[in-house]
Amino acid sequence: MAVDGVRLTASAREAAATGWSSAAGPMIGYAVILLGTATAPVAVAWLTKLVIDGLTGAASLADLLGLAAGLAGTGVAAAILPHCSRYLGSQIGRAMAATTTDRLFAATARFPGLRPFEDPRFLDRLRLAQEGTSRADGIVTEAFGLVRSAVTLIGFVGSVLVISPTMTLIVLSAAVPALIAQLKLSRQRTTLMWEIGPAERRQFFYSTLLSTVEAAKEIRLFNLGGFLRGRLMAELATAHAGKQRMDRKELSAEGALALLSAVVAGGGLVWAIAAARTGTLTVGDVSMFTVAVVAIQGGLDTLINGIATTDHNLRLFGHYVAVVRAEPDLVAPAGPAPLPPLRRGIELRDVWFRYSDDHPWILRGVDLFIPYGAGVALVGLNGAGKSTLVKLLCRFYDPSRGAILWDGVDLRDVRPEALRERISGVFQDHMAYDFSARDNIGVGDVGARDDLNRIRAAARRAGVDELLAALPRGYDTLLTRMFSSEEDREDSSTGVVLSGGQWQRTALARAFLRDGRDLMILDEPSSGLDPEAEADVHARMRHHRAGQTSLLISHRLNTVRDADLIIVLKDGGVAERGSHDDLMAVDGIYARLFRLQARGYHETASRETAFSEPETERR
Repeated sequence: MAVDGVRLTASAREAAATGWSSAAGPMIGYAVILLGTATAPVAVAWLTKLVIDGLTGAASLADLLGLAAGLAGTGVAAAILPHCSRYLGSQIGRAMAATTTDRLFAATARFPGLRPFEDPRFLDRLRLAQEGTSRADGIVTEAFGLVRSAVTLIGFVGSVLVISPTMTLIVLSAAVPALIAQLKLSRQRTTLMWEIGPAERRQFFYSTLLSTVEAAKEIRLFNLGGFLRGRLMAELATAHAGKQRMDRKELSAEGALALLSAVVAGGGLVWAIAAARTGTLTVGDVSMFTVAVVAIQGGLDTLINGIATTDHNLRLFGHYVAVVRAEPDLVAPAGPAPLPPLRRGIELRDVWFRYSDDHPWILRGVDLFIPYGAGVALVGLNGAGKSTLVKLLCRFYDPSRGAILWDGVDLRDVRPEALRERISGVFQDHMAYDFSARDNIGVGDVGARDDLNRIRAAARRAGVDELLAALPRGYDTLLTRMFSSEEDREDSSTGVVLSGGQWQRTALARAFLRDGRDLMILDEPSSGLDPEAEADVHARMRHHRAGQTSLLISHRLNTVRDADLIIVLKDGGVAERGSHDDLMAVDGIYARLFRLQARGYHETASRETAFSEPETERR
């Protein structure tokens, strides 16, 4: 419980600090208006009592008119102030939403590696953190609301206290079980959101599959609509079952509390009427007592629900606080070492890696040297560790054991962003951004996004310039049908969807835009291309990376035969290394795989020749 309290306190402080830094002026105005809103009902009740007593007593007309004017003015204030508070509350909400959203995604960008984004628990927390950003303003405005309710409550409690201390104690005592019950329900609601989070995230995943073009072809070809919809509805049913259980708990608890409140109010009213019959209370006292008891119960209910709501919002906001204050997934060097320009090479020294202690080893004692200025190819069967090795070179992860040295400097001693500034590359699972053609290439070097000459030069090297320049709006054409540009808001048909091979070349242009980098990583850069396009792209890459350090990963061994050094990975270790001729002479794994692929090409060509010869004869 103590730890829980510390977390809630930390969340409250963070929310208050965020609100003050985002909207200090509106918060001050909101506080002043809420104070007026809080005192208005008490003033109305007292003025009403005085008017009634004046009418039944011997008050002068001037006194009654003065009370009436005060009552009218208070009524006007009570009518106007809530609208003002809603306006300022909206201002606070928008300002805090902008601040917390910016800070949340700035925090996710500060994770230098990939580990959090491959951790389901973190992704569940991130989803709840996004929910927490929408509750941040509620914490602040609800806190002000609690103060308002407390001020109003104190005013009415004082009023009833004047009439009957005993009844005041009874009314207040009835609020204790309500507070305990609501706080318990709040904790259960927050726990439920965490428990059903995975189901809701999977539900979102299935709904995305069913509503996006990326999956539409396979879903229709394989008739997966019913299957995926069934899974979506199963996850939805899981989430709904949890919420329904929570609804039943709330219904039983709140029904019992409402019954208790009705019994207390009814008993108090009977007592007040009996006291008035004996002359203990005046008619104005009865009016005041009736209004005050109802107001106290309503105020207590509002106060308790506000406390429970704030508790719930603070628990959700705690996920936001946890994300923005999370430690980096990679250890940052206390005094980062400068990264020199690559002049000798990159060495992997006894590198071991696995994703966690519960996972198997992916790399097992890899010793490897990538010489400066050399074109190195990495080949091997699926699961050999090629992509994992690339992740380590980019320092998306650190080795579990061993070290990776850049001209003798351990990558763990270097700031990740300094390392990545020296690297260019294209990945097998490259992004196809729903951006314009200019932006799709320009993100390779954001500083060059406005330099169309550089962007077109990179596109020419990738062999995609003519295609992109001929689009309806040239390089400003959106490469998507998901959105429309401001200019084409009324005509969504201007968006263009590229083919897989065209996207491959665009991603390659993105890598070429980062000129002058020390290392270029090419992870299956031609996997989506036909043979002619593949030969063209590899010729362009050979020309571009001539004399530069590069690492090429490919399953198509005909594309790596001209590499200066070929590394064969097997079972997480280096099985063979050498040039194409050296490895063919060894007649090991590489030679076997190369002959298998070559035989496949030869057999395909033979079948095509055999098929075409009769056609020639018939002609």
